[in-house]
Amino acid sequence: MPLHKYPVKIWDALKMKQGIYARLPKHYLKSLEPKEPTAVHWRPLGVQYRANPKTGQKERVQDVPIPIYYPPQSQDGLWGGEGWISGYRYANNDKLSNRLKKIWKPQLFKRELYSEILDHKFTITVTARTLDLIDAAYGLDFYILNTPKEDLGSKLGMDLKRAMLLRLARKDTELYPNDSVKREKVYHKYKQFEIPEEEAEWIGLSLEEALEKQRQLEHKEPEPLFMACVKKLEEELHIQKLTQPHLTK
Repeated sequence: MPLHKYPVKIWDALKMKQGIYARLPKHYLKSLEPKEPTAVHWRPLGVQYRANPKTGQKERVQDVPIPIYYPPQSQDGLWGGEGWISGYRYANNDKLSNRLKKIWKPQLFKRELYSEILDHKFTITVTARTLDLIDAAYGLDFYILNTPKEDLGSKLGMDLKRAMLLRLARKDTELYPNDSVKREKVYHKYKQFEIPEEEAEWIGLSLEEALEKQRQLEHKEPEPLFMACVKKLEEELHIQKLTQPHLTK
């Protein structure tokens, strides 16, 4: 006999369909769906079969991605999808010698990046690939706003995206307070990324942060009993006034 009513592997999926998890916004629940990031450390062939160059026979292609480990410090920077790769190497580059464990790590740099929407300079740990992606996107703001969550792979990057989207949604005057022309020009430049403020507030939140936010939204202060009695009395008096006949001259 099974020990559990449902397999352990689907517990997390079932948990999202009940209780406070099910009351989370639909757009946030959709953002939690796992998606495959863009290949960085390997090149997918994109086909299931191909012809053998020697025999011409049809062969199945083993398109297996390289497992990548993203350390905790990658969440505090912008690594551009890069991570740690573990493998083996030959001692002294001799294939007849023993294999030794090796971890390949990306080269990291401290760079100062400017956000036009937030009007602030951030000192962020980046990789060479991140700098190339920012240059290709014509700025930090376009890179953050155009890159999906699975490709950013950074809590810092999602926090920056949420702050940018909130500023675009609110159109607050704190951005360039002494230059309204420049402020409107910036808002018009990134107008294509505007979303409702209610949706932007949930962008990039972890599941724990989203649950706490939902609890605060649902939390209601206890109403004193005398206030409830006063409201009830006001309603009764209002109904009584409406039922009384009006005298007309």
